[in-house]
Amino acid sequence: MERNQLPAPEVPAWLAAMLPFKRYCVRVGGHSMHVMEQGEGLPVFLLHGNPTWSFLWRRVANELKDFPVRLIMPDLIGLGLSDHPTNSAIHTLDFHSGLIGELIDHLELKKFVFVAQDWGGAIGGRACADRADRVAGLVLLNTVMGPPREGFKPTGFHKFSQLPIVSDLVFRIGNFPARGMSLSQGDRHSLDGNVGRAYRWVLRNRRTNVAPLALARMVPDSLTHPSVPSLKKCEEWVAQFKGPAALVWGEKDPILGRVKNRLSRLLPHAAVTTTQAGHFLQEEVPVEIANAIRLVIAQIK
Repeated sequence: MERNQLPAPEVPAWLAAMLPFKRYCVRVGGHSMHVMEQGEGLPVFLLHGNPTWSFLWRRVANELKDFPVRLIMPDLIGLGLSDHPTNSAIHTLDFHSGLIGELIDHLELKKFVFVAQDWGGAIGGRACADRADRVAGLVLLNTVMGPPREGFKPTGFHKFSQLPIVSDLVFRIGNFPARGMSLSQGDRHSLDGNVGRAYRWVLRNRRTNVAPLALARMVPDSLTHPSVPSLKKCEEWVAQFKGPAALVWGEKDPILGRVKNRLSRLLPHAAVTTTQAGHFLQEEVPVEIANAIRLVIAQIK
């Protein structure tokens, strides 16, 4: 165990068999953040979104196991094997981006590739905006990196998350959306068996599984939503990013499938790979994602 690293939580044997990685925890903002790593070389920082955890990157990591990179895969606070605070009010975009920035500083990452999906894009992107000189490459998958435009309409999923009482019951007691992840996939069987079980298992405690609903409510439902200022800063950073970049998109994603063109306009020099995967495309097209990471790294000077 390296200095300032804490032991990772124990997991059941069926899950441990699916995690052939170095695992440890780091204290950030008074919370314990779980991190998985693989390999040595140029750092590649991979950040998941809601309601997943670093487990989501394992198939991509497997595709890169013989490539000279140091993969760093943290769990957002409230998700995965990181601490699960019971106060839902702490879950803001600034809170999460601040902790991710603290982790980047703790790991002393001076030149790294940022890879993200879902909320991981804006959370990590906001942290990267304050460390722009350290980001050498960018790979984005089905994510949003800016605020909504005038006249936007929230998705049905995000409208539902704003409903009082009923959304709490469905998210907290029903372990939603972890139990419904397959509905957003191109291949509905991509989350069968122990794969889907791994996403549900880390959110099994009804007292501490507050993050999925809180993160859903972090999505703007109006132009005055508290997340909007930080999303603007994230978008400004992406728009000025001139380093090598790539987009890998799952067009069968019912949540963010149509956002690709907006990101393409923000990153006109990015290589674009379009797939028929769904929202959690790491489970469906790990080869394409790994190839995009290799492509970006090959262009880093």
